[in-house]
Order: sequence, then C-alpha cells, then structure tokens
Amino acid sequence: MGLWTKRLTQLSLVACAAALPLSRQSPLAAQTSPAEARASDTALVTAVRGVEMVVSDVNRSRAFFEMLGFTLVREQELSGPDEERRTGIVKARVRRLELALGSEHLALRQFLAPGHGRPIPPDSRGNDLWFQHVAIVVRDMDRAYGWLRAHHVAHVSSGPQTLPQWNKNAAGIQAFYFADPDGHTLELIHFPAGKGDPRWRTPPRCSRTPAELCQFLGIDHTAMAVSDTEASLAFYRDRLGLRLAGESENYGTEQEHLNGVFGARLRITTLRARSGPGIELLEYLSPRGGRAASSDARANDLTHWQIDLAVSKTAAVWSAANASGGRGITQTTSGREALVRDRDGHEAVGGRASRRPIATLWLERRNQAALTTYPSQPRAEPHVAAHWGPNKE
Repeated sequence: MGLWTKRLTQLSLVACAAALPLSRQSPLAAQTSPAEARASDTALVTAVRGVEMVVSDVNRSRAFFEMLGFTLVREQELSGPDEERRTGIVKARVRRLELALGSEHLALRQFLAPGHGRPIPPDSRGNDLWFQHVAIVVRDMDRAYGWLRAHHVAHVSSGPQTLPQWNKNAAGIQAFYFADPDGHTLELIHFPAGKGDPRWRTPPRCSRTPAELCQFLGIDHTAMAVSDTEASLAFYRDRLGLRLAGESENYGTEQEHLNGVFGARLRITTLRARSGPGIELLEYLSPRGGRAASSDARANDLTHWQIDLAVSKTAAVWSAANASGGRGITQTTSGREALVRDRDGHEAVGGRASRRPIATLWLERRNQAALTTYPSQPRAEPHVAAHWGPNKE
C-alpha cells in the first residue's frame, strides 16, 4: 500500500455477521474483468485491506491465531485524544497486534483501559446482526480439521460440511465453523478444482514447521449479517462502488449443520473491491427475527469487528451513509477521515493509505504521537496442544 502513488483514504467497516460459500458464484467471480477494473477506477472503495476484532487477552489470541498459521507483523499501543474519539471511550488505551496469513491481514485489539466490554452472548446465532466471521482457506480440509481437533478447538459446526451437488457452482466446497477463545466464530473453507479464486489452487511452497501450519493459506472473505440485502446493496455497491461478485440462496441439512441454525435459508451476496478479501452480505430468509446490534454497543465489546477499506473520498462516504439509511458519526477536522454507520449498525473507520487499526465504521486519522510501535520479535512456531474456545472438546 505504501508504494501506491495515488492518494487514498481508508474506510474500515465494522460488521457483525457470518456467511457461507457461494452457490451460484462463477468460478472466476473473484477475478476482475477489464470492464470491472475500469468501473472500479471510479469506486469510492479501492481495496479491502484487512479485518479487525476485539479480544479479551491479546497474548492468548495471538497464540491461537499463530496455531492457524498467522504471523505477527507489528504491535502497537494506542491512546490519547484521537483514540478516545475513535472509540468513543474516555481514557481508552488499546494494544493492537497486526497478524498476516498469506497476503491478508487480521488485527487483534485488546482494551487495556477501561478493559474489554460485554462478552459475546452465549446464545449468539448466525442470524443476529452483530455476527461476523472471517473465512480461512485451507489446502486440505481433513488435515486442517485434524489439526484443530488436536488443539481441542471448540466446534460451532457439527463437523466439516461439503456443499451438495444440486448447489451447482458451489458443489464440493467444504466448510467448517469453529470458535476462538472469546467465542468469535471463524470458518475454514476449501475450494475444489474450478471453484473460488484461482490463487487458492496454486499456493506457494511452504516449509514451515510443524507442517500443519502450511495448511492455512489466507483469508478469502469476511461476512456480515444484514436485515435487507437490497437496502445494504444501495450503500455498499451503489454508493461505495464494491462490485457484485456472486449471489446464492443456501439451505438444507448441510447449511443447518454448518452454522447451527435450524431451518436456515440464506441469501448470500458477495462484493469485492479490486484487491483484498471479499465482503459477504448475509440475509436470513428463515428463520427471521435475528436480534439487532445493541443501541449502546461500544468499541470495546467483544462483538466488535471492523473491515479496513481504502477509499478515495471520505466526504463522499459520509454522504453515502447518510443517504442510504445509515449515518455519519464523526470526521476529523481535516476531513481526511470519518466514522460512519450503515443501516444495520455496522460501523467503519477510514484514513490515509498506511495500514492502521480500525474501530467502528468511522473514518479518522491516527494520532501518531499517541502510537507506540514495537518491532516484531522472532517467535517459535506453535507446537504445544492447548484447549481453545469457550466450550472445550
């Protein structure tokens, strides 16, 4: 990103959701055609740059994600007036770890002050609007699932599910949902020949030890629950300029076993920028009645996720939110960053094109004076089996 000559600003989307693999997506949907590339030149969103999540113990979460093949990129401690404004929390102090898997980034945020907020509700389900996950691509589902079992990771799915043959363009895709130590839902996904982004079928050579770490390739997408797909598309596609990459309607036994929601029937819509993971809108056609995000949700709640986007004009993003049922929350005095919220309460932050932490659909500038960067230290690859997740196997 730092090599780009075009000045960009960054938009971070905070979302709460979960999604499944596409069933009507073209095998080439992840690629950008020349026409789409020309259209994306005028889009507000130019790239999806990463995802962020709030955790209760960043050291424990770091070990967990390193067990999934992630590596530490950098560590920061954030405080001061801008961080208070960004989070809406007085005297906020945040420890942030940025991790990488392949070319994708995931950041972990722990509030040192005032501490983490509300936990993820124990009865949280995929149709609740605070629900979100990231999908981690694996080389071989059986080997990756075995590695998770060896580390006693908590199940969300009953086990890996293979999408059925009637689900034409998604037939053979394998997926499995599991939980991290704080109860965030995560997904493993494996694409068979002819499905997904072609780069997942030609991964680079890997010599890491233990060899199981080579099973984990990168983040294919993140997803958020929405109450009305068309209304959400009016913001994310029509105003922000994300391109439509695929649509599906998923249901059946495999769907129920995958996300643990009886009678689940989902409309899934995938959007992409020119680069980075996809963003999926997940609307439950049944069962209806998923709970809305709390009106007093705070940036230190463990349900708090963020999607980091690069955008070209923050003022236009502010206007887009207000014009599509959401609202602008705050902007910097320079107008280079702003915080907005979509119609379902998902939030985002944007700023210049340097990689940075996000907080809640805002667009703000980082206060460099309040940021301490720690150089990444060498760390041994994880090798000791541990118990992970709120419900140990």
